[in-house]
Amino acid sequence: MMARTLYDKLWENHQVDDLPDGSSLIYIDRQLLHEVTSPQAFSGLRMQHRPVWRTGASIAVPDHAVPTRGREAGVAGIADLVARRQVQRLTDNCEEFSIPLFALDDARQGIVHVIGPEQGLTLPGMTIVCGDSHTATHGAFATLAMGIGTSDVEHVLATQTLKMRRQKNMRVIFDGQLSPWVTPKDLVMAMIGRIGTAGGTGYAIEYAGSAIRALSMEGRMTICNMSIEAGARAGMVAYDRVTEDYVRGRHYAPKGDMFQRATGVWRDLVSDEGARFDREEHFDAGALSPQVSWGTSPEMVCGISESIPRLEAIDDPGLREGYRRALDYMALEPGQPLEGIELDKVFIGSCTNARIEDLRAVAAVVEGRKVHDQIHQALIVPGSGQVREQAEREGLDRIFLDAGFEWRAAGCSMCLGMNDDRLSEGERCASTSNRNFEGRQGKGGRTHLMSPVMAAAAAVTGAITDVREL
Repeated sequence: MMARTLYDKLWENHQVDDLPDGSSLIYIDRQLLHEVTSPQAFSGLRMQHRPVWRTGASIAVPDHAVPTRGREAGVAGIADLVARRQVQRLTDNCEEFSIPLFALDDARQGIVHVIGPEQGLTLPGMTIVCGDSHTATHGAFATLAMGIGTSDVEHVLATQTLKMRRQKNMRVIFDGQLSPWVTPKDLVMAMIGRIGTAGGTGYAIEYAGSAIRALSMEGRMTICNMSIEAGARAGMVAYDRVTEDYVRGRHYAPKGDMFQRATGVWRDLVSDEGARFDREEHFDAGALSPQVSWGTSPEMVCGISESIPRLEAIDDPGLREGYRRALDYMALEPGQPLEGIELDKVFIGSCTNARIEDLRAVAAVVEGRKVHDQIHQALIVPGSGQVREQAEREGLDRIFLDAGFEWRAAGCSMCLGMNDDRLSEGERCASTSNRNFEGRQGKGGRTHLMSPVMAAAAAVTGAITDVREL
């Protein structure tokens, strides 16, 4: 048999049929649902009088539109009428179609891409889909995980299959040892800065190299999460002992003899020696510094000690004009240093960086310090109810509150302007989320993407700051 990549193996293990138009029908092991992209899918099933094919293969949770405070009254207490209807409709649809639901008052509720792994719903070798582009997060477990559209959500509910085209293989290799306070977020932002937001278009990316193997599962999830920001359909990391140790004992993971049998299969979820990749990119992880975005696209990023690019240095007229528009929106100047840019708000959370490891790192920076007077609001939003409980057991919440942060309930929060946590016109925010498009965190809001420790440093200094100086 030819040497195969991890992506080749996942694809071929789930391929049901080749279709006349060159696409394929792929079997889907797990579908994750939330309140924003599922209502139309359930309506389609209802109109066609179709049942859900495998109710146990799906799990639902409200996360995007939910408030992160004042949740004592449950769904009825959601002040925003649209958000309340979305969450109530998800609840009703799950009851009607017998879909398991982690409701708003469930201790397991949280961001869909955080709860899947922590509950053991995400397992190596799976195909996983969700009506959310950051489903690539789950690829950290050697899965083929992809975001899909609403019509595809309906198709998977009805048939447990998905029509799609095979992607090309890209391998991104990070070798070397990360410097202190340089994080997985910095690795993936540096990658996007080099290859651009379209660099991964048409590819499934496998992350490899000594720096990737040394990462925790939380770190690997952060990197896979932002594969979509590089234009890729999916990102993944090969199975190893780190994966195995994380999955063992999770609530929905196999137990006992079944777990041992499963690991015997999972250990083949690696790219074979000599497997062919259509493209490779190499990075010296040890040479990277903390990264910060300056514009309105994740590819507009540079190291903290660098300055915003000068327009005259850009040869491509289209790119130069795009940079000019981004700088106008962000109210920044070409050649301006990143360090020292003053901020109004800080947001630490999202499916990119809201796990317990992220919160521990933030606590290490802010303990004994105070949120700067320049900062009007500093939010820390855990990725799930269980992350929140763990943080409180460890006393992290007291560190955050003593420093002047707001400690919230789980949800997508200020990652996107779809709930109560938003930026106002002209406000500038340090954010650990994954997107910095115009208006992403609120109309007219200006977003600087960075790692949790960099956001923590910004909170206590009032400006974009090199955490290494603290």
